[in-house]
Amino acid sequence: MYHWLGAHPLTQDGLEGTRFAVWAPNAKEVCVLLDRNHWKHGAFYLSSSDEGVWTGFIPEVAVGETYKYSLKTPVGNIIQKNDPYGFQCEAPPKTASIVTDLKGYEWGDADWISNRQHTDWLDAPISIYEVHLGSWKRPWDGRSYHTYDELADMLIQYVQEMGFTHVQLMPITEYPFDGSWGYQATGYFAPTARYGTPHDFMGFVDKLHQAGIGVLLDWVP
Repeated sequence: MYHWLGAHPLTQDGLEGTRFAVWAPNAKEVCVLLDRNHWKHGAFYLSSSDEGVWTGFIPEVAVGETYKYSLKTPVGNIIQKNDPYGFQCEAPPKTASIVTDLKGYEWGDADWISNRQHTDWLDAPISIYEVHLGSWKRPWDGRSYHTYDELADMLIQYVQEMGFTHVQLMPITEYPFDGSWGYQATGYFAPTARYGTPHDFMGFVDKLHQAGIGVLLDWVP
């Protein structure tokens, strides 16, 4: 589903831009809010389908631009929402979604993937280290958090020293309130921006896999 819904940079009829798609079956209108329209309802309308999916292509909207959806409710109220299928969000306390391209990362974990496919995990020893990335270690340079890359290096060393086979991350999808430890998901398709970009998170997983460490994710429905 995420291949269709969300914001996807692409070329259409020779024009580079972004295709937006969101499921909002009860909305009367859906617009895309951007810096270029001063975040006002009414500039970039999306078209609805019988299934309640609103879609549209906006030329010249590039990777890195922030956006939200503006919806008119059945009673005429205008509300703003970030993209439930967005792949990247602004770091809290900001709440806008960010146009991003998930393609282009070069994975180096082919050996891990091959071994995983040929391992009987019901018969293999497993020792899992559960960790909350935001509170496990804090930087001493004034930043609130370490980056995905820094955390990968520190976790690899610790996990290998302690003999764990897997790391289980407490909720890593985007969430607004630090005190929830991630159990307040607002963006199921966006790794939290607290520690970096989606590609940075790919690098985190890739590093652990290359070190022979599996990665499990807490899922919060």
